[in-house]
Amino acid sequence: MKFFRHQSIFISAILLSFLLLTACPKRESGAITMSLSEKFSGIDTLSNAQTDAAADRVRNLLFNSLVKKNDNFEYVGDLAKEIKVGDDALTVTFNLQENVKFHNGKVFTSADAKYTLDSLFANDKSAKAGAFFELNAEGKKVPHIEKMDAPDPKTLIIKVTRPALVNQLLSNLVTIPMIPEGTIEQQKTAPIGSGPFKLIKFDQVNSFVELEAFPEYWEGAPKIQKLNVKTVTDANALQAELQSGGVDLAPIPNNLSPDSINSLGQNPNLKVEKFEGSNIDYIGFNIQSVGVNSVQVRQAIAHAINREEIIKTLLRDQAKIAHSILPLESWAYSDGTKYDYNPEKAKQLLKESGYKGELIEFKFAANNTAVNFYTQAIQENLKSVGLNIEIKTLPPDALRETLKTGQFQINTGRWIGGNQDPIFYKDLFASTEFPDKKDGGRNRARYSNPDFDKAVNEAIDITAKDKTKAKELYTKAQELVSRDLPLFPLWYPSNIVISSKKLGNIKINASGDWSFVRNVTVN
Repeated sequence: MKFFRHQSIFISAILLSFLLLTACPKRESGAITMSLSEKFSGIDTLSNAQTDAAADRVRNLLFNSLVKKNDNFEYVGDLAKEIKVGDDALTVTFNLQENVKFHNGKVFTSADAKYTLDSLFANDKSAKAGAFFELNAEGKKVPHIEKMDAPDPKTLIIKVTRPALVNQLLSNLVTIPMIPEGTIEQQKTAPIGSGPFKLIKFDQVNSFVELEAFPEYWEGAPKIQKLNVKTVTDANALQAELQSGGVDLAPIPNNLSPDSINSLGQNPNLKVEKFEGSNIDYIGFNIQSVGVNSVQVRQAIAHAINREEIIKTLLRDQAKIAHSILPLESWAYSDGTKYDYNPEKAKQLLKESGYKGELIEFKFAANNTAVNFYTQAIQENLKSVGLNIEIKTLPPDALRETLKTGQFQINTGRWIGGNQDPIFYKDLFASTEFPDKKDGGRNRARYSNPDFDKAVNEAIDITAKDKTKAKELYTKAQELVSRDLPLFPLWYPSNIVISSKKLGNIKINASGDWSFVRNVTVN
């Protein structure tokens, strides 16, 4: 029976691969094909009514932004050659790069940058525009930006309404693609950027994009001349595509299990490369909920989870233990309290807490194979020290609503991208960020600590002027949340890239974005 079951899975994978190959356009000879594990609705990330992580990956191939993150997740210039914060701690001056051209031949100037942002703010439906506004006490939308000027072709000046918004401005600008004046409508169907590749064809039905190298790219033309991006959501189909050569490059294939990734590494035509990642898998608590409202219970849970063993056996060493929500590379990183695997200490903490075996529900999103693997292992760890843990899966939308309304005790998930900026401390743990106090707030833990609020708010206010002092304040914030444990960081998943052996110079950064593709070589 086992033979026929495996044979059936193999045949299904071949059929799925065949369907994908017939649905998508045939690639031109010599083209390199990349895979995406999730579909995207469009490639106009400026006007989209909702954020689309898949579309943002493609954006990195077509566009540049004014600002990018360096290896320490600090905000530095991209199309901005230099970024200066004025003595008033409100005015930010962007001196722009020379000789940057758009795909239509136009030279990039400050007028294009201002046009891009004006077009963004004029669109009420844009999800990215919303990040540049906030609600006041009366519930009215108030802009962060007080004034924006382009005094000469190579200078853009933006003034924000208060010092704390300078860092947030830079953060928001990272995801805003710069476009030429007068092209906002064209971006929806035939986008024009300044990126290393330019669009040849977009098949929206199949989420298939055909690109070619932009020879006048300001940082040097890509080594890959023709590039296709194909959506392959099914794990079996992706394995078949990689094995058959239908896909040459699969960055961060989240739909593949660790075992599948290791198996593909045995293929003589493929290679699997592992890079440090910055995203964070975590255990979240509602600290107002009976069962986990005791800090000793939460600390016991942290000591009871054998992260080393889970990473080694289930994740196949495709992750690294985390002690903070911030990645190790962050300029503001600090450890705080570390929780080693210590079941005896966990039992002692439970005894001191007065825990009497009350049921604790452990919730996570359904249909997530990787999460399902490690939640069961965590459940066994927690049961072994005397905790009464019951796993419950919910559809993703239902889980989000459950977390927002506080109808949970423990959950698990992954934060992507946001944890690279220490301002994320405020998003997750500030007492002003309760979901029921502010629509969309991320403080699902319902954590409230005046000392934490003071430290993190002072850190945000001073970051643009004194990063050393800001780091001291963020270190204090980490000490508090690691002690009180409204959230327990588990590990940083590795950034895995599977590719054909004919490709070289693959070096993906911790963020996992697609900027590395420009430097990939073809043998």
